[in-house]
Parts: sequence; structure tokens; C-alpha cells
Amino acid sequence: MNVHVGGARDMGKRFLSAWNRAQAAERVDERHVTFLSLEEMLAALSPKRLEVLRHLHREGADSVKALALALNRDYKRVHEDVAILENAGLVVRENGRLGAPWDALTAEVSL
Repeated sequence: MNVHVGGARDMGKRFLSAWNRAQAAERVDERHVTFLSLEEMLAALSPKRLEVLRHLHREGADSVKALALALNRDYKRVHEDVAILENAGLVVRENGRLGAPWDALTAEVSL
């Protein structure tokens, strides 16, 4: 999973590049998440939220409640963390099960 800090222009360039590669019959299998500011990215990827991502990557969870119990954390806080990570595209639900199928997050900040 590629995590970026940038704007619409950066997103457009990545989209156009993927489109051109797909048109050339190249396999395009990549995922990108873009935050508009470094502050937004750092807030979304707080230490507790990274803990959530790591757990979901290793083990997944049947529910937010099960995840909160496994992490020994308050349900409300874990629910908030999952909602933020899911809205960003970093947590996925498949058949109701929570997961983070990425092996790594690679961050890029445009200057």
C-alpha cells in the first residue's frame, strides 16, 4: 500500500500512469491512499492506529468488539480508529471481517 501526501495533481498523475500501463497490457496491481497534508497523515497513522493495522494484518478480526478485546482497548476508541482507517482505505471488510492485507505502508511526501 502506498501512502502519499499531496493533492489532486499528484493523484491524477498516478491514475494516468496506471491507465497508460493498463492500456499497454501491463498488469497494474497497486493501491494508493492520498492525504492532503502531512498533519492529516500523521493523525490518521497514530501509534494506536498503527497497532490496529498491525493486528489486523497478522490476525484480522471478526468485529470491532473482538478487535478491542484482542488489543485490550476501549471499544469506543477502537471503533473510532477503525472508522478512520477504513475511510482512508487502509482497513478493509470482507464478509464482515476486518483486515489489513498490506505487507507494508510506503509513505511519500511531495515537496
